[in-house]
Amino acid sequence: MQTNIVVDLGNKSQVPILSFSATSPSLTSIRSPYFFQAMQNDSSQVGAITSIIQAFGWREVVPIYVDNEFGEADIPYLTDALQAINTRIPYRSVISPVASDDQIVEELYNLMTMQTRVFIVHMLPSLGSRLFTKAKQVGMMNQGYVWIITDGLTNLFTSLEPSVIESMQGVLGVRPYVSKTKALDGFRLRWKRKFQQENPSLVDAELNIFGLLAYDATMALAMAIENIGNTNFGFDMTHVSTNATDLEAFGVSRNGPKLLESLSVTKFRGLTGDYTFVDGQLQSLAFQILNVNGDGEKGMGFWTPEKGLTKKLNLTSADSTSKSHLGPIIWPGDSTSVPKGWEIPTNEKILRIGVPVKNGFSEFVKVITDPTTNKTIATGYCIDVFNAVMQALPYAINYEFIPFALSDGTNAGSYNDMVYQVKLGKFDVVVGDTTIVANRSQFVDFTLPYTESGVSMIVPIKDNNKKNTWVFLKPLTWDLWMTSAFFFLFIRLVIWVVLKHRINEDFRGPPEHQVGTSFWFSFSTMVFSHRERVISNLGRFVVIVWCFVVLILTQSYTASLTSLLTVQRLQPTISDGTTNGGIAVAFDEVTYLKLFMGKHCSKYTMVEPTFKTAGFGFAFPLGSPLVPDVSKAI
Repeated sequence: MQTNIVVDLGNKSQVPILSFSATSPSLTSIRSPYFFQAMQNDSSQVGAITSIIQAFGWREVVPIYVDNEFGEADIPYLTDALQAINTRIPYRSVISPVASDDQIVEELYNLMTMQTRVFIVHMLPSLGSRLFTKAKQVGMMNQGYVWIITDGLTNLFTSLEPSVIESMQGVLGVRPYVSKTKALDGFRLRWKRKFQQENPSLVDAELNIFGLLAYDATMALAMAIENIGNTNFGFDMTHVSTNATDLEAFGVSRNGPKLLESLSVTKFRGLTGDYTFVDGQLQSLAFQILNVNGDGEKGMGFWTPEKGLTKKLNLTSADSTSKSHLGPIIWPGDSTSVPKGWEIPTNEKILRIGVPVKNGFSEFVKVITDPTTNKTIATGYCIDVFNAVMQALPYAINYEFIPFALSDGTNAGSYNDMVYQVKLGKFDVVVGDTTIVANRSQFVDFTLPYTESGVSMIVPIKDNNKKNTWVFLKPLTWDLWMTSAFFFLFIRLVIWVVLKHRINEDFRGPPEHQVGTSFWFSFSTMVFSHRERVISNLGRFVVIVWCFVVLILTQSYTASLTSLLTVQRLQPTISDGTTNGGIAVAFDEVTYLKLFMGKHCSKYTMVEPTFKTAGFGFAFPLGSPLVPDVSKAI
C-alpha cells in the first residue's frame, strides 16, 4: 500500500521510483512508466514451488498464509499454477498477523484432522517463527508431513532464532539465488567491518538479499545519473497553486524523463547478478531449493523458468519436473523417505457409494446384507475394480456402499433412476455395471470406461458336424468317392492291360498275381511308394497324370478332414432377428454377452455387427475433482 502511494506521487512529479523490497505481484499491474520494481515479485517463485510438488507427485496441498495484503496477493497465482498441474487445494488456512498462540494451535489441530499433509507457508518471520514453534509442539513436524516455505521466510532465514530453526528441521524452501563471487565476498567483508564499527553490540550480523538489492538499486541509479551528465534536477512549480496542500504542491521534475530513459537501458553486473530492467521489472533470478537441516539450510538444487529443476545451474535438465534433479532431502522427523502427502483422516467425509440391487449377472455386482451387523457387503467385478482404483489414488478416501433398494430389499428403480440420485445428492458416486450413455451424462460426470464397449446380438447355434466313427468319410461327397474308385479301377486296367503285362515282368505271372499287382500299383501311387518299374514312355505319361490327380485329391482330403476335426463349425439358426413367436435373438452389451457365452459357448454365438457404446463407468457429480484422478487410476 505504501508503494502504491509513492508510485502515484512519482508518476505525478515524473520522478522514477525504484523499489527493492516491495514484492507484491499486484504491483506489476501498476501502469506507471516511472515505477521500477527492483526485486522479483512473489508470483515468480510459484513455478519453483509447483515444480517441487509435481516432482514428488503430491496431488493435494494446503496453503497457510497471513491474513493481509502480503499473504493474499500471491494466492491467486499459486492456485492457478496448482490447477495447471492437477493439484487440488482442499482448504486454505488463513492466520491473522496478530493471532495468539492459542489461535495458531487451534488452527494447527484443525489441519491435523484433514488428510492432506503438504503445506505451503507464505508469511514473514514474525508470524512464521511462531507457527513452526507450535507445529513442532503439536507433532506436525514428524514423519509424513511436508512443509514448503516461500521466500518471505527464506530471504530472512538468518534472522530466525536457533530454537525456531530447530523446530523447522526437514522444511523445504525457495529463494532467489545469488551466486558467490569475489566481488560479493569483498563487499560483505567491507560491509561487515563497517557495520561492526557502527554497531559494536551486534555480533555475527549478516547481510540478506534485500541489502544486496538495495546496493544494486543505488548503483543503477548512480550509473543512470552519470549517463545523462550534469543536469538540473530541480522541479517546475509553475502549475502549483499558492493555496495547494502538501501533497498537491509537488512540482514536475525537469529532467525526470531523461533519468527514466537512462534507467531503462542501464545494464551491469551487480552483486545479485546481471542487473537489467524489462518494462520496469527486474529480470528473474534463478531460485535455489533449500532444505533446513541441522543449524542451517542446505542447497538441494535450482529452478529456472527455462530449465526447470536442476542440481546445477549449468546443467540442462531432460525432465524439468523430476525429483532426481534434487539432492538427498531430509524430511521432517529426520526421515529420508519421501512422504506420500496424505494420511488417513480423522474426520474426513465418508463417500456414499450407490450400488445396484439386481438378480442377474451377479458376477458384476452382488449386494448382500450381513444379518448380524446389518452392514452392506458388495462383491463382484465392478466392486473389485473400484476398490483397486481407490487404492491406486495418491490420497485416501473413505467410502461405504449403499444399496439402491427399497425398505424390503428389492430394487428401487432403473439404472437411470439410480444414477439420478447422484444429482439429487443422495449418492456421492454410483458404482456398478453402469453404462455410459448420453442422457445420463447430462446430470453426472462419468470416468473413463473400464470394460469393453459395444452392443451386439446373440442367437442359438447349430453344429453342422456330427462327429462319429465315420467322420473320415465326410470330406468327400459320395459322387466323388464313386468317381475316385472308378478311376482307381480304370488306371489299374490301363496300366495292366494296355501297357504292362506284355513288356514288364513285374506284371506277369498267374492271373491272381497280376490282379493283385495291378491293384497294388494303383493304390501305392497315392503315397508314391510303388516299387514296380515303369518302362514305356506312354506308361510313364499315364503315371505322371495319375500321380498329379492323386496328389490333389489326397491334399484336399487331408485339409478338409483336419478342418472337420479341429474347427467346430457353428452356424447361427437366425441372422436377422425377425423370427416371430418367443425370443429368437437377444441384444445386449458385449460385456454381458461374453459372460453369457462363457457359460453357454456351445449353444449360442454372437452375430455381427457390433454397435459401439462407451462401456461401464463410475458416475460422479458434475464437475467433481475426483473424476480425472479416478480415470487416471483406471
